[in-house]
Amino acid sequence: MYPQIEINLEKLEDNARRLISLCREQGISVSLVTKVLAGNKEIVERLASLDFSHIADSRLENLELFKGIKLPKMLLRLPMISEAERVVETADLSLNSEIETIKALNKAARELHTVHKIILMFDLGDLREGVFYRDDYSGLIREILALENIELTGIGANLTCYGGVIPDQDNLNELIAIKNKIETGFGIKLRIISGGNSSSLYLLKKNQIPEGINNLRIGEALFLGRETAFGKRFAGLHEDAFILKAELIEVKEKPSYPIGSIFMDSFGKIPKIVDKGPMRRGILAIGKQDVYPENLIPLGDYEVIGGSSDHIILELAGDLKVGDVLAFRVNYPGLLQLMSSKYVHHVYL
Repeated sequence: MYPQIEINLEKLEDNARRLISLCREQGISVSLVTKVLAGNKEIVERLASLDFSHIADSRLENLELFKGIKLPKMLLRLPMISEAERVVETADLSLNSEIETIKALNKAARELHTVHKIILMFDLGDLREGVFYRDDYSGLIREILALENIELTGIGANLTCYGGVIPDQDNLNELIAIKNKIETGFGIKLRIISGGNSSSLYLLKKNQIPEGINNLRIGEALFLGRETAFGKRFAGLHEDAFILKAELIEVKEKPSYPIGSIFMDSFGKIPKIVDKGPMRRGILAIGKQDVYPENLIPLGDYEVIGGSSDHIILELAGDLKVGDVLAFRVNYPGLLQLMSSKYVHHVYL
């Protein structure tokens, strides 16, 4: 059935083994970031048999699906106070930056007769989540350590996801300086120093990750074979573990430029269309409800030129006809959209 996404489990396993091995050589554990899989248990079960330190996801709904898998569960997105009890029940570890939320987790953990582990996040300049690294955080640490049902397991940072700031030796050394200050000032040992995501891999390959960083949270590199600091393929990894296949439902010769007055399209935007003269055009039975056109990478002699909620429109070459199935690689946002769509079928290779 189409549209479908072909998932090559052997290629995913190979990517995972290579990344784990490369990180292990430098004393770094790998947390398996599963959020792009939208709760796909079959893939996670296959990968969880490898030497990952955690299953990490931003949605509690997904972590709940993985409860039977014997790896510690890490909640990536900062918890909501309103879901504190659910967080403690579902996740072994959560990333945090707000003391009121941590107190709510402490209360929930006390009521559930357990201890909840946290990683305190620091903002190293990308300006997403975390305590700003230039602020005085000593009072916050003191408050956390006073909570009987919270364990400060480590600290972490996130880069590239909002501000596009890449990890480098300077900002990661700031994280090491924070680690040293906390350990010295409070007489504790932080077990996890999590130095970012797939964007840190380019440093790993150069052996330039500062000593003391002992965890990375990896998703995109594993699933799509590229690092995310510069968007380049990571040597030795497969880029084609996920392939979208969709069927042509119309093939016709038409003008390339609309006829009539142009204003908003079905998504409220004014289209920017180039007049190329007569064009052989195709329509796929998949649309923006499933994946945005700009997130598709054609694997044949055809070009994506646009779409609507239910259709992707192509410029075609060759002798393609109605009923033919076309293939595409996808980028990370595209994979997230496709895996989240209930209208796209999963086929395992």
